Amino acid sequence: MKAPVTSRQGAALMVLTAFLWSSGGLLIKVIPWNPVVISGLRSAVSAVLIYLYLRLGGCRLLLNRRVLLPALALAMTLDFFVVANKLTTSANAIVLQSTSPVWVLLLGVVLFRQRLSLLDGITVLCTAGGISLFFVEQLSAGGLLGNLIGLASGVWFGLFFLTNGRLPDEDHVMSALFWAQIIAAATGIPFLFTDPPVLSPVSVGALIVLGVFQLGLPYITYGIASRACPPLTCSLLSLIEPLLNPVWVFLAVGERPGTLALVGAAIVIVSITTRSVIRSRRSPA
Repeated sequence: MKAPVTSRQGAALMVLTAFLWSSGGLLIKVIPWNPVVISGLRSAVSAVLIYLYLRLGGCRLLLNRRVLLPALALAMTLDFFVVANKLTTSANAIVLQSTSPVWVLLLGVVLFRQRLSLLDGITVLCTAGGISLFFVEQLSAGGLLGNLIGLASGVWFGLFFLTNGRLPDEDHVMSALFWAQIIAAATGIPFLFTDPPVLSPVSVGALIVLGVFQLGLPYITYGIASRACPPLTCSLLSLIEPLLNPVWVFLAVGERPGTLALVGAAIVIVSITTRSVIRSRRSPA
């Protein structure tokens, strides 16, 4: 029987989760490999950790259509995020991925005919304005493509949250997380043979840290935290990731986003946070 987790412990786990997630940009930058190979090997390491948790935690490993849709969406999120990090700044990549709540709203309208409130519409417009600032300074082919791929990772992440939120229990949720790692590994590892990486202690060490501490462990702690914390708490604490991610990259390799990108990031984060707070206050206790 699993020991209950208090709300305070859940919040602490969410802080740890976001902190571990935030290391992704830096670790990806220091590995000079094909980004799809990085994503595939990272997910292979993560899959082992999540599988061990499934077995030790007494969860059933399921494979059905309900599990595969969020698994595919998360796998694409993981692949696109790594590629974006190689083509644009880490700050741009992580903030564009963090637009996922807006895509949850828009995809909900398209796929499930959900209705947007006035607050939702304002949030979408403000976020779109913030996103546009990322593209003003990135007019080179590589920077533009990186931003587009980063934005696509946000769309896929939104689809993951939308479909994962409809899963009935922890067995389905953890199974989706596991199969996402398998799909990402299967799409990335074949590129080892077409673009073999140059191995070094730094690259291999960074890859292991990515798989264990930046991907596998945080998804396990997130699963535990989300059962103990209100969604608003998880949402707000998760913003530690886009705040810290570019800090680590700047301190280690000196990469800094442009001024307009910083303004756009502030607009995106403030818009999404404000909507979360207002919706929480409107909800019945």
